[in-house]
Order: sequence, then C-alpha cells, then structure tokens
Amino acid sequence: MATSTSTLQFQLLRPSNLFLRKPSLLISSTPKTHLTQYLSHIHSPTKSTYSPFRSLSSSSKPRFSVSSSESNFGGFLSNQKRSRGFCSERRRVVAMAGGPVQKSEEEWRAILSPEQFRILRQKGTEYPGTGEYNKFYGDGVYTCAGCNTPLYKSTTKFDSGCGWPAFFEGLPGAITRTADPDGRRIEITCTACGGHLGHVFKGEGFKTPTDERHCVNSVSLKFSPGS
Repeated sequence: MATSTSTLQFQLLRPSNLFLRKPSLLISSTPKTHLTQYLSHIHSPTKSTYSPFRSLSSSSKPRFSVSSSESNFGGFLSNQKRSRGFCSERRRVVAMAGGPVQKSEEEWRAILSPEQFRILRQKGTEYPGTGEYNKFYGDGVYTCAGCNTPLYKSTTKFDSGCGWPAFFEGLPGAITRTADPDGRRIEITCTACGGHLGHVFKGEGFKTPTDERHCVNSVSLKFSPGS
C-alpha cells in the first residue's frame, strides 16, 4: 500500500507531456504557409497564382500604379506641347495667308473715321485733287485703311492727272473686281475686308505695262514706307 501511494504521488508530481512538447509543435504549418505566400506575392506582383488584392485586379478601376500615372502624365504633357505647337503653327500660317476680315457696321464705325466709313463701307468718293496721296510718290507699300492688308506697291503708282491716286496693277489676290449694276464701270474692293477702293479703267492709252488705271480714293489707303 505504501508503494502504491508513493507511485501515485510521483505521477502527480511528474510534469505533463503537454509542457514537455517543443513550442514549435503548437504552431500550425498551415498559417506559416499562407504567410509565406502572402509575403512572396507582395514582393512579386507579377505572379498570378495568388493575389491577396483581388479587388484591385487589372480589370478593376481606378488603378493605383504610380509608374503608370507618371507615364500617362508625361504623355499628357507631351501631347499638350505638341497640341500647342500645332495650334501656334496654324495661327502663324493663317496670319501669313491674310484671311478675310468680317466686322459689323457698328464695329466699322468704331474704328473708322466718318470719312473713311463713308468711302470704305458706303462706297463714297472723295473730291478730286484733295486726296493725301494724289501727288505723293514715296517708296513703300499702300495698305487698306480698314484692315491694313497690302494692296499696291509704290512702283506701280503713276500720275494720271485725273485727281486721284492711280496704279496700273495691284498685289496678287489683294484686289477684287465687281461690275457696277449699270455695267459702265468696274468697282475695285479690298479682297480681305470688302472695303471700297475705287474703280478700274482699261484702254485709256496710258503708257503702263497693263494699260489699266486703278483710280483709288486716298482715304481708302494707308502708306507704309519701305519695300
């Protein structure tokens, strides 16, 4: 009986097998495997076997890729520069081409003197011998008083003795010819803005290369010295 009691006491005092086990046995291998996969896919985003961020897959929007954003932003700036370059180039070409000038009657009245408006926009005529450029022969270019479009070179001006500035030809494409309603004369206007210049006459016997006389109101012109 004493022996049995001693044996029982020894067994009670003996540490449990649970506490003798190695701590590593308490950790399941499954969480370790998932943790390893999780970490490996964070550092290797190109792998497709497992992704902890399925809600942000390639088909989802918006994307939060810094490198992609920088690339797209750089492309946007590049396109903007090309666009601005194209627009600025287009504006330069249009300016060189001298496109049509269209204004309302009120706008013309605001920028022209009463006499200029009467002649340029209402097809009036200045009194003969009174024009500023009737007897003027400086070297340069005559432009439209309404829109500043070049119309005549000074080398084409001659003295007709008629009381108005006379030119034997205009710059290419600058002058538009329109027959008057009665068919007796041909009106000449600025092609760009339609401003009335005067009339053109042919076959008057002037010793000019074209045998034409552009009879122009001085008020319709502005002179710019130089070639």
